[in-house]
Amino acid sequence: MYKPYLSEEEYLNNGGLIEENIEKYLISASRHIDSLTFNRIVAKGFENLTEFQQEIIKTVCFDMANFDCENEDLINSVLQSYSINGVSMQFGSSWNIAVVNGVAIRRDTYNLLMQTGLCYRGVR
Repeated sequence: MYKPYLSEEEYLNNGGLIEENIEKYLISASRHIDSLTFNRIVAKGFENLTEFQQEIIKTVCFDMANFDCENEDLINSVLQSYSINGVSMQFGSSWNIAVVNGVAIRRDTYNLLMQTGLCYRGVR
C-alpha cells in the first residue's frame, strides 16, 4: 500500500485544515510530488533523502493537500474557461498557480519543492 510523505498525525499536529478524508488528500499530494520529482523519491527512498529534503517534501505535501481540498472542484473541472454575461473565468497557469506535468500547484509551493533538487528535468 502506498504511504504518503506526511502522516495524518503530522498533518493535524501542524494545523491542517482538512476535516474528512485526510488520507485521500495526503496520498494525492504525495502522488503529485512523485510526478513533479519524476519518481526520484520512490527510486531513492524517502528515508534516504537528506533531512532538508524530507522536511521540504513534508511541507509541500501539507500545502498541496490543503490546496487540493480547497480547490477540488476547480481542479477536477473539465472546463478550461467560461464566460457568462461578459464575466469570464479561465483555469490553468496564472501568476500564482502553475500546471506542471499536469499537476496544478501554487508557484510558491513548487518553488519550495524545487529547492530539494529533485525537480530537475534532465537525467542525473
